[in-house]
Amino acid sequence: METFTIRDIARICKVSTSTVSRAINNDPGINQKTKERVLRVVKEFHFVPNNCARNLKRVDSNTVALISKGIGNSFFQSMYPLFEIELLKHGFQFILSEIGNDRDSGRAVAEIAKERRLKGIIFLGGMMEQPEILINQVDVPYVLCTMAVNADHERYGCSSVAIDDEKESFRIVDYLCKRGHKRIAIISGYKDDNAVGMLRIKGYEEALKDNGIEVCDDLIGYMPTNIPDYTIESGYAVMKELLSRNNGITAVFATSDLTAFGAYRAIAEAGLKIPDDISVVGFDGIDMTRYMVPSLTTVRQPRENMVKASVDLLMKEIEGESDTSQLVYDAEIIERESVRTAGD
Repeated sequence: METFTIRDIARICKVSTSTVSRAINNDPGINQKTKERVLRVVKEFHFVPNNCARNLKRVDSNTVALISKGIGNSFFQSMYPLFEIELLKHGFQFILSEIGNDRDSGRAVAEIAKERRLKGIIFLGGMMEQPEILINQVDVPYVLCTMAVNADHERYGCSSVAIDDEKESFRIVDYLCKRGHKRIAIISGYKDDNAVGMLRIKGYEEALKDNGIEVCDDLIGYMPTNIPDYTIESGYAVMKELLSRNNGITAVFATSDLTAFGAYRAIAEAGLKIPDDISVVGFDGIDMTRYMVPSLTTVRQPRENMVKASVDLLMKEIEGESDTSQLVYDAEIIERESVRTAGD
């Protein structure tokens, strides 16, 4: 069959092209049943691998790439040591690449692959409309970790680990509503953010509606595009803008813990106190929030579980046991000192 390619075999066997390559090249690390299934298809279609396909072999590689969407993201940075520990358990090391939100992940991976032969990839953050196209750019197993996902979102066609950002945002805003707050502001991402920013603002709006509270545009703060998003600086800028609107805010949902740091500063400069005048909640659960004054009530993502699950899924992918698992973990509200009941 003249036009039959290694990608056709991967599609028929429902595995990655790298798995097909390892089967053809007799990689000892591949699952035996997967190898036999691939070789049956190779024989059935009289496929003859070319030199390009043989060059996909990565038997001697023990390197995994972590591709982090967002430069200087403190939550992701808190996960790096955990990834190192888990990958070392399997005999792997990792290289790290932090890329800006305006950069294409697929192109970044292609550039890294030219420099380092990768055994696998773990993507951190952002949202991809068609993540499966990555496999057409770089033939290595991969897993998506902390990619934006919710219950209504179309399932990714690959293994992924995440929380439900919309649901967890609903929970923390509902928590503020149940504490009697009605004028609840949000420090969101960029206005055109179609990843976690979009999902967290949807959860915010749904919680308000569920509690009979009108969604007010003047309580929604978007980060200015000339400042890196989800940073202390952007949180400070958005909080100052919200306070300048004189809109009677009693509580603020900062959609990342770092933006809450900036909000604290802006609130103090306005001569207001937390939580006496304004209650503040964050999102992510980074360790330093325990030491803020007052300590920050936040949504803690289960970093340890998510890292371990991501590595375990990647190991299955590397061994040719792909099952495109879609794991969604629950987060946890950590109650501290930054929230009071309205009217107390």
